Amino acid sequence: MPSATVRFRVAGIVLFCLTLSASFNAQNRISPNLAAHEWGTFTSIAGRNGEAVRWLPLRGSTELPRFVEHFSDAQFKLGLAGTVRMETPVLYFYSPYEAVVSVKVGFSRGVITEWYPHASQVNPDPKKVLDREALFRRHGGGGIEWDSVTVSPNLAARFPGEDRAGDETSYGDSHGGQGNQYYAARRTSASPLVVKTAASDQQEKFLFYRGVSTFSVPISASLSSEGQVRLANLAQDEIPSVILFERRGDKLGYRLGGALPSEMSLDPPELGTLESMSRDLEDILTSQGLYPDEAHAMLETWRQSWFEEGSRLFYIVPSRFLNTILPLTIHPAPSQTVRVFEGRLELITPATTQALEKILASRDITGLQKYDRFLEPILKEMEEANPRCDGRGKAQSQFSSRGEPLQNVIIFFKPFFFFFLLLEISLSLASAELEAEPAVAELLDAGWPCWISLTCTGGGSGWLLAAA
Repeated sequence: MPSATVRFRVAGIVLFCLTLSASFNAQNRISPNLAAHEWGTFTSIAGRNGEAVRWLPLRGSTELPRFVEHFSDAQFKLGLAGTVRMETPVLYFYSPYEAVVSVKVGFSRGVITEWYPHASQVNPDPKKVLDREALFRRHGGGGIEWDSVTVSPNLAARFPGEDRAGDETSYGDSHGGQGNQYYAARRTSASPLVVKTAASDQQEKFLFYRGVSTFSVPISASLSSEGQVRLANLAQDEIPSVILFERRGDKLGYRLGGALPSEMSLDPPELGTLESMSRDLEDILTSQGLYPDEAHAMLETWRQSWFEEGSRLFYIVPSRFLNTILPLTIHPAPSQTVRVFEGRLELITPATTQALEKILASRDITGLQKYDRFLEPILKEMEEANPRCDGRGKAQSQFSSRGEPLQNVIIFFKPFFFFFLLLEISLSLASAELEAEPAVAELLDAGWPCWISLTCTGGGSGWLLAAA
């Protein structure tokens, strides 16, 4: 007969195993009535070799309501260098009954920059890492967590918004404001969400977040000498769909490429009027698992940005790649989780550089604004490709060798994210340095990027990119 000591040991082991099993099952419990759907965008710019280049993704308008939380450190306003801008992932929940979930999102080699509702934790701490070069020095990743989110299908929600004067208010419908792309994402049948904070309960139709990263995108796009766009799949899995898009003024067009197993070449699209692209895009998004109203909300959110001036490639991010770069953990686990991310790769084509040269020559500030946050990397690519405009020193040598002063020089100065300031000054080129008004020189010394259009009295012209 076993001794009492042995019986107690056996009982202890059994109890430990049962406790461990219960803990494991609690953490991996599946909620049969809960579903989660997410969509978002990864935006990047292709260099001459076809791969995503370094740029300042936070330049340009943030186009977000005031109630959205974001990093506000002074260094953040100077820009954050990266290769990818993660834009507007929204995470919806569906449930016939009230449920409480926790959500954790990781972000490889990146940092979360905006979010709503209030998050329990955002890593890394922006006050410690957010300067312009932070992401290229760091080797880890970032992330965001919501410890307690209540899914409330029967809630008569009051969503935050802004009135016509820009003041915060609340709305009982799914709109919530005037003229902001953020609100379009609410127009779905998803359940309202509630996140409790110390100040109040925050209500929203989804969990929202954005970020910047330096990860390598799963596709490259380069230009052939014949004008074709050569695509290469850099991921382990097939890229489900690619679309080549171009817009020049009022004329635009697109070309469907289908799935991309390895490599492909696409001819530029014929430019005309756009009638069916919205329908084709929605069909692609629903084929990946989004509900029709989610696909429509995604398209309405990004309609103005996706169809703006220039050339770009759209592609569906492969699921395994997405889950590696942006792992999502939900407790309890939904019975269905759908994640669809649209990649956007800006292309610097000859048509783009020619259009920009004309804009710079004519000092067309309105035309320049069409390129917004992509202007700096486009000009850098032009600078490297064109010996006439290959940097500050050579441009100085070119003009100073004539011994002629420069007049009517225009500096396009973009100090913040959402507007251009046009400065017209008279400059002269010394043999080694660009002479400018003291105020302008201070701006250059402080690291503000400036795009300078040069016109020489003797007939020479060009442009100059000056940046720290």
